[in-house]
Amino acid sequence: MTAFSMPCWKKLRALLSALSFALAIVTPLSVSAEGITVKKAELVANEEWYFLQADFDIDLNKSLEEALEKGISLNFLVDLEVTRPRWYWVDEVIVSTRQNVRISYHALTRQYHFSSNNTNLSFNTLAEAKDELKHVANWKVFERNVVKKGTAYRAALRMKLDIKQLPKPLQVDALGTKEWDLASEWFRFPFTP
Repeated sequence: MTAFSMPCWKKLRALLSALSFALAIVTPLSVSAEGITVKKAELVANEEWYFLQADFDIDLNKSLEEALEKGISLNFLVDLEVTRPRWYWVDEVIVSTRQNVRISYHALTRQYHFSSNNTNLSFNTLAEAKDELKHVANWKVFERNVVKKGTAYRAALRMKLDIKQLPKPLQVDALGTKEWDLASEWFRFPFTP
């Protein structure tokens, strides 16, 4: 009996390890990549102000795209915090600011509209509007005199879908499902003026 079971066990073990290897390869590919991630961010100075330059990777799921095509605006919040680390107490918040960004679709003109604090643009496709949403450029965030030259600071950036700006029936729906939970993790980076 041992002689018969050993070859079968070896074949079964080889089959199981091949199957687990195949699952390890296929599983990451089959997991949807929906969400927001911050690819890079930096604070750039001119004579008077610091400006934020950032790039995001944004993937909208089917529910969000369908809602957008039905005329529901998607409002996003871009949050930036600059803190000064302190060893004896909690970090001091130097700057905490927020920018509202919106993508909407107008069926009459068949165009997607992108708007932020200082920009209003129209696009023919959702891909073009998402490309604009992926880049934050020249966002005036704080004056140069707010930070001290040579002092080390920490900056943190994130983007999230603002569920509070959705129509009330969708807000209730959004609270109960992951489809509407679209937010990046805080992207932290050092900053020294």
